[in-house]
Amino acid sequence: MMAGVQHDPAATRAAIRAFVRANHPDVGGDPAVFAAGLAALRAAQRGEPRPRDRYDAPIEVVDRPRGVRGLLHRVRAWRARRNRCPRVR
Repeated sequence: MMAGVQHDPAATRAAIRAFVRANHPDVGGDPAVFAAGLAALRAAQRGEPRPRDRYDAPIEVVDRPRGVRGLLHRVRAWRARRNRCPRVR
């Protein structure tokens, strides 16, 4: 990986180009290493911290009423939101 990538846009772009020239799959590089390295360099270019696994949160299933009951539920919720702040006339 490219260590010491500066925050200068020109230097960062040069580092990305050098990495691509050296590790691109068309010139014999490993596709997995190339994809991971390019993603890390682009994240560093944007100034983002290292990405965590996006799918590590627990899954929560929300059961919403469907059919006529669901329609009535949505209409009642909409009316409650609308009546919360009446319009000034």
